[in-house]
Amino acid sequence: MKRLTLSQKRSLLGILFILPWLLGFVFLFATPLFQSIHFSFSDMKISPGGGYTLDFIGWGNFKNALSVDPNFNRILTQSLSEMAWNVPMILFFSLFTAALLNTKFVGRPFARAIFFLPVILASGAIAAAQTSGLIQLTGSSEIAKELGQQQNGFDPLSLAFTLSDAGLPMWFIEYIISAVQRIYEIIKSSGVQILIFLAALQSVPISMYEVAKMEGATAYETFWKITFPMVSPLILTNIIYTIIDSFTNSQVTTTIYSTAFQAQNFGLSAAMSWIYTAVISVVLIIVGILVSRKVFYYN
Repeated sequence: MKRLTLSQKRSLLGILFILPWLLGFVFLFATPLFQSIHFSFSDMKISPGGGYTLDFIGWGNFKNALSVDPNFNRILTQSLSEMAWNVPMILFFSLFTAALLNTKFVGRPFARAIFFLPVILASGAIAAAQTSGLIQLTGSSEIAKELGQQQNGFDPLSLAFTLSDAGLPMWFIEYIISAVQRIYEIIKSSGVQILIFLAALQSVPISMYEVAKMEGATAYETFWKITFPMVSPLILTNIIYTIIDSFTNSQVTTTIYSTAFQAQNFGLSAAMSWIYTAVISVVLIIVGILVSRKVFYYN
């Protein structure tokens, strides 16, 4: 029997890792996916006795979504602009926090758990359990959000004057103030990204830092010459994850859901879903091409 080469073993290991997703896609997602394509090109009518009928109308649902529906274009554009505004905030905060949590200090495991706690509280399982009455979160994320919104000690004007005196442009000052005012939302959306950056930081060889220290490199030079290039592949991963995550609970998904299950217009809802998917795919392709050119891969 011929022995497998190292390349073949790695290929089999890769197939083994994607096998759970592949089985889930084939048995759970493939049929609804192709049904939604069929629905998007059809006028779907619910029969009084049960079931439904489909009348093929071509691109009619897509035209209605883009040119007839009064809200879809506006909501889609607004979601794209919010994504472009929020993603840099989340990435910068995640990398900065991961760098802090990667240093040695007393209570580091507890601090790491605190930053990931909002992700757990905001998960679908926790929300469903709270809605059904199985659990009651006293002092939960909603209370924390209200406390964060009060921000009695934060004065936007003083911060704006300070940054303006430093010579920063007005658009950047507004961006920083917006990030400070929405710090709770940023923390809530950064848990997974912080874990990914932590894994990247811990995989950087210690010998590189030792050599840099021996050569007299400063902490600033060490970060930009060693740390940042070494974690750049996972910066791309976090960008893609954050873009997809920003669309998961956006107003677009709410509109698609209400169009299907409240307005009972399943064909239009399916067309909106595929327009939405196409827009996200184009954004991901463009971002992936642009960012991958700057990624450093260490052999």
